[in-house]
Amino acid sequence: MAKNADRSAATRGRLMSVARALFAADGYAATGTETILDGAGVKRGALYHHFRDKAELFEAVCRELAEEAAAAIVTAAGRETRAYDALVAGSLAWFDVMLRPDVRRILVIEAPGVLGWEHWNALDAQHGFGLLKQGVAAALDEGSLIFDGGAGTLALLFNGAMNGAVVHAGAADADDISAIRQGIVALIAAFGPARD
Repeated sequence: MAKNADRSAATRGRLMSVARALFAADGYAATGTETILDGAGVKRGALYHHFRDKAELFEAVCRELAEEAAAAIVTAAGRETRAYDALVAGSLAWFDVMLRPDVRRILVIEAPGVLGWEHWNALDAQHGFGLLKQGVAAALDEGSLIFDGGAGTLALLFNGAMNGAVVHAGAADADDISAIRQGIVALIAAFGPARD
């Protein structure tokens, strides 16, 4: 029984790994199911044992990437003692993960169209955006951010700016990316308390 479970998990892992590489290289539409099966060395039945179809496999890959991004946020933020510093560190960690070519292509460029905006948004809310909202709320409670519209609205503004930055940063050079990272820090700092 345990061997069957191990074999099943290994098959699922191969399908996910191959699909992730193909979706990142060629995009969702250009990646055929047969190509995934050939790459994973499995039959069609193995795919349907784990996933309803290619779309569900794509969603599973998106979820895996979103979980990786969330883990990077938690790790970076966890190194800080102040909520404000944790928010900045987590935001920069998220940005760095999203700039990885596979993550950017699959999760930022392809996923909204393939999953649909509402479904993609729900995935984001469970992972990155949910953590961003928590971080903003903690910084507001700490008094290191000032905003009358509430944590959800401010997190939404930060999220929109950072998602836009990722889309444009994909074609940027290292100097531009460094400037964008500094811009993210400056954007967050702009909502800090006024200094004399």
